[in-house]
Amino acid sequence: MEQLALRLKGLSDPTRLRVIRLLDHGELCVCDLMAGLDLPQSTVSRHMSFLRNAGWVNGRRKGKWVYYTLAAPTDAIQSEILEILRLRLPDEEQARQDHERLMTHLANKTEETCPT
Repeated sequence: MEQLALRLKGLSDPTRLRVIRLLDHGELCVCDLMAGLDLPQSTVSRHMSFLRNAGWVNGRRKGKWVYYTLAAPTDAIQSEILEILRLRLPDEEQARQDHERLMTHLANKTEETCPT
């Protein structure tokens, strides 16, 4: 029950739900998430730490940035919740705006805008 409560608490913030939606795109670095969410690095990193501790994301360091992916579900409840989020989050207006910003950022991303 404690692990389930921690996982659910990890999703109890709109920004963290927005991150889950963006990571459905695949592996993203903090700079990509900053662009998609239109938030500063400190805010994004704080939310990523919470999501990592709650078991929703995995991170790996490369150079000065951390790259994140959605974590593979470890139980049926997490799997079902992730399935629902993948189905429903794209319908949310904020999630659509975030996705558009992310796609624009990725299309224009250079070593200068997001150095490794």
